[in-house]
Amino acid sequence: MSDGEILDSVGAFLHRHLPPAEIRRRDAAHVPPYDLMPGMGTLGLFALAVPEEEGGLGAAWSTIAQVQLKLGQHAYMVASIFNRVVGFGLMSVLGYGSAAQRRLLVPPLMSGEAFCALALSEPQAGSDAAAIRTRAVRHGDGWRINGRKSWISDARQARWLILPARTGPAHEGHRGISLFLVPTDSPGIAMTALPKIGNHCMPSFDIGLQDVDLPADALLGEEGRGFAQLMSTLHYSRASMAATVTGAAEAALQIALSHARERVQFGRPIGQNQSVAHRLADMRMRVDVSRLMVLHLAGLISQGAPCRREAAQAKIIATETLRDVADVGMQVLASAGYSAESDMQRLWRDSRLYTFGEGANEVLRDAIARELGLGAGT
Repeated sequence: MSDGEILDSVGAFLHRHLPPAEIRRRDAAHVPPYDLMPGMGTLGLFALAVPEEEGGLGAAWSTIAQVQLKLGQHAYMVASIFNRVVGFGLMSVLGYGSAAQRRLLVPPLMSGEAFCALALSEPQAGSDAAAIRTRAVRHGDGWRINGRKSWISDARQARWLILPARTGPAHEGHRGISLFLVPTDSPGIAMTALPKIGNHCMPSFDIGLQDVDLPADALLGEEGRGFAQLMSTLHYSRASMAATVTGAAEAALQIALSHARERVQFGRPIGQNQSVAHRLADMRMRVDVSRLMVLHLAGLISQGAPCRREAAQAKIIATETLRDVADVGMQVLASAGYSAESDMQRLWRDSRLYTFGEGANEVLRDAIARELGLGAGT
């Protein structure tokens, strides 16, 4: 199937199951689109990321990026689910899971029956993943985990948590971190929903872990290699976020363009005023630049090329593009955008999360500086 045919199928699915009124209803009622996952699985969306030898479609990441752009433009709520299944779950398990773990996880993830949540952030360890305090110790033939995770999206509905925990001394920093595959129904896990101002269809949770006992095969990848493995996962998740928020920025631009053509003030459409027209031109350029960065990164991933710097750049460029385009869009729409029924206001308030979610942009700029040989803090 060609990329065009895949995108046509995605578009038909979205328009059938998530028309604009349904998107607004779900946002107002805080109803995530988990119920659409089996249909997405049947359509083959999750299988795109799975190699043919594992039963999937083996698509290039450039194809996946096009799907993410499409999903993000229509409704970020469904794009975020796709990203969670693919970027957090499948790419982690396929990248460093054991054969038994792949047999356990890949089929239900690919079919849309289940997904994983990445339980990374802690009260004292957000973008600073090396500061993780949650600890896993040997206990009998397995592991016992104690600690706390915070702002973990979609955790309650997830079947598994991909959870980094410290298995070595604190002074080892990132070298003492391992990853674990934790069933969310494990005894000792308590979740509390966290109210927030946006992304109502992507609920977040504070998670307490008290004497959570896991078998030995819950270790995901190699002991003590969790930080390096996590960085690999974050390349995919940042690429996913960059693509989907670029799609959302395209949606904001199209809303603003439509309003500028239709809204008449002082006898002519407001888009004929140079001040408005230039703002829209700047929005168009920024969204196009973001898309080009997304597709460049997708090409590197498809080639298996190193892309740490490019993943950070794409995430920064895309998230700041959406933030700024949505903000200008609100100004162009004025009162029409400030209405609770406006799609622009949803994009505007949702966008504020992404510049610090999955790595604060300030921290990613430090990472880019280090890649340039300039050192931290520059």
